[in-house]
Amino acid sequence: MRVQEVLTRFQNPFRIFFGAGFIVAGLYHFINPDFYYPMMPGWFPAPSALNLAAGAAEVVLGAGLLMSKYARLASYGIIGLMVLFIPAHVYMIQVGGCVSEAVCLPLWAAWVRLVVLHPLIILAAWWAGRSGDG
Repeated sequence: MRVQEVLTRFQNPFRIFFGAGFIVAGLYHFINPDFYYPMMPGWFPAPSALNLAAGAAEVVLGAGLLMSKYARLASYGIIGLMVLFIPAHVYMIQVGGCVSEAVCLPLWAAWVRLVVLHPLIILAAWWAGRSGDG
């Protein structure tokens, strides 16, 4: 079996898993909003409203990813959302990786999160959105 065939076989299940993950992550914004506030730079306006908007966007985009018809559009939305989250990742680096007792990473891990994991999430969103093309 060729690599392309293997990737294609796992693309649709990955899209469902990835979409469900975004729904869960989005719901956590509502369940534990205090977890997210310390990650927001001080210059962000209305942290509570931004947290709720981010959570709602993650839920809606995750649900969109679950529906083949909307998967590509949802993937673009997730990519845009990830770009909007970059200032929070940079802020984590600026403060040395620790923004609260609940969210404290070694500085190297904050860098890996920004320059490796975040781009991988963007790539995964792009790839997952392609499985809806049928």
